[in-house]
Amino acid sequence: MSELQTQFETAAAEAQQLSKRPDNDTMLKLYAMYKQATKGNVSGRRPGFTDPVGRAKYDAWAKLRGRSQDAAKQQYVALVEQLKKTHG
Repeated sequence: MSELQTQFETAAAEAQQLSKRPDNDTMLKLYAMYKQATKGNVSGRRPGFTDPVGRAKYDAWAKLRGRSQDAAKQQYVALVEQLKKTHG
């Protein structure tokens, strides 16, 4: 396992342990970066207007289209490190 993968998995676990929940925009960024890092580019159909949460998640992930999985992992790790400082 690469060092980046280890850092990513550690950051994913730490994100679940934050004492204060980040705001919705930050949560969408975390979700999108995680999905891009683990699955690659968004796929499937965009959820309909009756699923606003699903649409927001899909749209956040779609904004990362074309970003490499390693780049998404690095950005995810950096965001979690920042959140640990502000959200404990």
